[in-house]
Amino acid sequence: MEGKDFFVKMVNNEKGKGLFSKRAYKEGDVILEEKPVVSCQFSWNSDYGYLACDHCLRPLETAEENAQRLAGNSNIVLPHSECCETNKNLTTECPTCGVKYCSVECQNEAFQRYHSTLCLQSRVKDENHPLTQLNETWKQMHYPPETATIMLLARMVAMVNQANDKQHVYSMFSQFCHRTVNDTHEIAHNLLGEKFVGQIDVLRGMMEKALNLEYTAHWFTPDGFRSLLALVGTNAQGIGTSAFSRWVRNVSALDLHKDQRIYIDKLIDRIYDEMEEVVGSFLNNEGSGLYILQSAVNHSCVPNASVEFPYSNNTLVLRATRDIQAEEEICTSYLEECELERSRYSRQKALSSLYLFICRCDKCQSQANDPDVTSDEEVDASS
Repeated sequence: MEGKDFFVKMVNNEKGKGLFSKRAYKEGDVILEEKPVVSCQFSWNSDYGYLACDHCLRPLETAEENAQRLAGNSNIVLPHSECCETNKNLTTECPTCGVKYCSVECQNEAFQRYHSTLCLQSRVKDENHPLTQLNETWKQMHYPPETATIMLLARMVAMVNQANDKQHVYSMFSQFCHRTVNDTHEIAHNLLGEKFVGQIDVLRGMMEKALNLEYTAHWFTPDGFRSLLALVGTNAQGIGTSAFSRWVRNVSALDLHKDQRIYIDKLIDRIYDEMEEVVGSFLNNEGSGLYILQSAVNHSCVPNASVEFPYSNNTLVLRATRDIQAEEEICTSYLEECELERSRYSRQKALSSLYLFICRCDKCQSQANDPDVTSDEEVDASS
């Protein structure tokens, strides 16, 4: 698989595929843009009122409404309304079930790809509908902070069912990384947590009841369903969008008088402080998606690229964070920035637990002789 400026190839048996550059990139260059094969907002996130397009996750609130809700303060007024990107005049909804979209284009694409299968056929939420029960059961197994949603799997099944060329859609999903049986079971367990491992078959049975599985029956054998959970757990990329953060970005780029700039900066800081008190770190409309090219990007503790969502929807941008040479492997970090500063042992522990691999990047190799203690233990010892 390749594009004009990059290509995917096998690295080794342990890492599998990797994404490599065909040309040099400068720091800040866009390496690629990619739309997901499928994406979905997280279940709890949606229920808590984080209003996003059901197809592309674009915010449906204005920046001011977003700030008021997250801060629990209806008196917040944002200046420079021209910096808000939400156009509520374009918002539309499914006439049958009331699911909302940012545009007619998103509504039509969703209906053609999966929504006609998943539409609940009622504007009133039917608690007895098999899909509603499936989603509620998942939520009781997967409290925030969420890392996945069973409804992403439901959309995958619906996409195959609705496709004219079902084999082509199935082949798209088969391009994602698959694991050994042992790894598959461990990833599925990690996704749900030890407490709910025994209920994987409950989810499988509920999906069989809710959906036509004629074309994806192999996904719903006991091992097949664990493999499907592992595919999502291993390959899904988190997506976050926010009307307020886009307003902040746009208003920060304005050429303002010094006094106006001071006022705006203080206002932004105050609003973020209020949000912190009310919702903590849960600021964004959050979901996850499967991206074919992005899923081939491996981890490094010294990454040369990062994933961004600059259009406030599910379009992913991979951007160079330092200069990259031709033929060099493009890597991101699977860990948060603060985690990258921890000891090699702490990083390896996290990566092994979450992703089931031992990192052998340049940084880890250079620290191979460091003691096997976590960063917390190092602090305790130095104290």
